[in-house]
Amino acid sequence: MLQVPGSSERMLEKSRNLNVDCVAYDLEDSVTVGQKAEARTNIRRFLDQPRAKGVNENAVRINSIESGLALDDLAAVLQAPNLDTIVIPKANSASDIHFVTDVIRHTLPTRQQMDSSGRSYARPVRLLALIESAKALSDLPAICRASPYMSGLIFGAEDFALDLSLIRTPGMTEMSYARSAISTACRAFDLPSTIDLVCTAYKGNDAQERLEKECLGGKRMGFNGKQCIHPSQVEVTQKAFSPSQNEIDWAVRIVIATEKADKSGRGAWTLDGQMVDKPVIGKAKTIVSRAQACNISIEASRETWRHQEPE
Repeated sequence: MLQVPGSSERMLEKSRNLNVDCVAYDLEDSVTVGQKAEARTNIRRFLDQPRAKGVNENAVRINSIESGLALDDLAAVLQAPNLDTIVIPKANSASDIHFVTDVIRHTLPTRQQMDSSGRSYARPVRLLALIESAKALSDLPAICRASPYMSGLIFGAEDFALDLSLIRTPGMTEMSYARSAISTACRAFDLPSTIDLVCTAYKGNDAQERLEKECLGGKRMGFNGKQCIHPSQVEVTQKAFSPSQNEIDWAVRIVIATEKADKSGRGAWTLDGQMVDKPVIGKAKTIVSRAQACNISIEASRETWRHQEPE
């Protein structure tokens, strides 16, 4: 998720040429109070134009509910035809999610209409909640189930550190509990997006190495995305969160061997001396699906390992 300030028309236009999963056009922290109205106009005009080919998801980060500015933000952008997602900052409780959901339903009743099974008739505006305080962390279950449009959680580390008077360290051990709680909550409530903290360094080789380390650490903790504050961070982040070739090869070997094991009626078997059972098979299938979602072909791998047998 790349953050782009709504007050800069130049940066808005530059975002059209990027290949990025999600761009969050910002009305909050990167926009001064005196520029809020201008930023709303800029973003609405931008989202009225044809969708950028390289951007999969157009999001707008509104101001927090407690700021008193959120309603004006929503009124300005909700009717934009290419709006996909609203990012709710400082979502301290379920009531913040309820507020945005009610406004969206009132403004876009047809787009947000759902059938008796909870499925949307159209493409609804989705919601991402920024978790930035101890109160939010303690209320994660209620936040996750506060709206049928909830799509995921984002960890706002800087405000979280401020709220708890934490001192940020390179190893980020002080953030471990919060990050683990957020990724676990997303899985528990079946929210597809689990987006990790910002890497504040972006200039120079050291910054790129730090970014990659943070991405891989977040991936190990269950996150499937990361906030970016500069276009130079996008490529490293995408590569880190995409399955590596080694991961793809391992997963494809498991999938191919599983197909053969199923035919012979074998429920558990081994690969490279390690037991393979249902959870391992599920992980392999997830990696294959993720590779395909990242437009990474697995055909070469399948060809290479076509003779793989369950051991």
